[in-house]
Amino acid sequence: MPPPQASIPPGILTTYPSPPLASRGGQPAPITKGPPALFPALFGVTPWLQRRGIGFHFDNTNEYAGALQAPTRGPHYGNYRQGSSNAGQYSANLTVDWEQLAGIKGFMTHMTTVGRYGTTANRMFGDWLAHSSEIYGGGGNVVVHLVSLYGEQSLYKGRLLIAGGRMSQMSDFASSPLFCNFQNNSFCGRPKAAADSTFYGSYPAATWAFRLKGRPRKDLYVQTAVYFAENGIYMNYQHRTGFKWNGANIVGYEIPVETQWEPKFGADHDLPGHYKLGFVFDDVQRADNYYNTAGQSYYVYGGKQLMRKSSWQTYFMFDQKIMNYPGRPKTSGLTFMGGYIYNSPHTSVRDFEVYGAFMSQGLFPGRPQDILGAAFSYVSIAPGTRDTTMAMVNADKYTGMPNHATGVQTNAQVLELDYSIHVMRGVTFSPDFQYYMNPNGQKGLRNSVMLGFKSYVSFF
Repeated sequence: MPPPQASIPPGILTTYPSPPLASRGGQPAPITKGPPALFPALFGVTPWLQRRGIGFHFDNTNEYAGALQAPTRGPHYGNYRQGSSNAGQYSANLTVDWEQLAGIKGFMTHMTTVGRYGTTANRMFGDWLAHSSEIYGGGGNVVVHLVSLYGEQSLYKGRLLIAGGRMSQMSDFASSPLFCNFQNNSFCGRPKAAADSTFYGSYPAATWAFRLKGRPRKDLYVQTAVYFAENGIYMNYQHRTGFKWNGANIVGYEIPVETQWEPKFGADHDLPGHYKLGFVFDDVQRADNYYNTAGQSYYVYGGKQLMRKSSWQTYFMFDQKIMNYPGRPKTSGLTFMGGYIYNSPHTSVRDFEVYGAFMSQGLFPGRPQDILGAAFSYVSIAPGTRDTTMAMVNADKYTGMPNHATGVQTNAQVLELDYSIHVMRGVTFSPDFQYYMNPNGQKGLRNSVMLGFKSYVSFF
């Protein structure tokens, strides 16, 4: 069961689409109350806006991590060093219920902007696969970067949602509000293999898109969409501010399809679960991760890199509350989540990822909103990517290796433990432990232990 809003950063929650079934005659529920915040009323401004269907929220997420040991030494690791870093984001989220504001039945708009700062520490010891501070990157180094701006229409008493505009694919598909109870990018945001393509819009990047989401029954939804793939959505030269909308760099499209079953087990039907199955087809030319057009290793022999006309991805994800804690609030209990993502092995860096996590909310009496979490992920490097690094090492060509590799890439694992402390209304602090095995997928790199923390403040 997802923890209450007080435990989930609203800056993350607002990147997800509205619930398909709502409480007001099947239409989206009116905006009457925002997420818990330090200043919930803001001198009466927030309630005044909410009564008119306008929800505005501002928050900050900050993540710090530092390595406890020196990095691997050797002739190819000259830039590696021991150190720590801090990264963060402030986020502004605007939701307008146009039925409440102007009588346009069932229509809402959503807008999210961010400003990001800092860097991530894992690159210091050679890892480029899983950021120790997932909040890093993609913000364009500007004060205001547009994440998403879209409209959403509810039809047939909330059983069908139609959305369109600038949207993040990975916030709509293969997503869960539970992922960011953790800090490492192998898990938080979304399992990293799910966002393996640079054409998949992943928060804070977005593309033009149209989405349909329907509920044939209360415990089941099916959704599909078209996201128009754009070059450089994570690069400053195209999307520094996120406000470049001309579509001149559209190179194809992605069509994801996802269904989710939401049962409630237990004698009292108080053990909710979410089970989703998804598939993505992308009609975008993507480079083969090994071959040139002559059937040789492109990175070793050069020539023209073989281009694949299309690619795909499939995934299964779930979370299930497995027990409640007697005599404690209903939100307390133990939840398990896991999943498997498999990518086309010809075009991916990671051909598959397996992950699992436990989250225990309210484990200690008197701390109902604290969450103890443990997560583990295993990432397999795609055979073509692995063979490319192997061929380059055998040819003694370490310059220009893919993924900033400095050796043969095979697989990588990350273990994370954290404890989210509810400090006060709108404020959480989470001490964090991360253990990297085979950093950057390289067995030649020393395993790394990192300590840090995540802080979250919801201002208003």
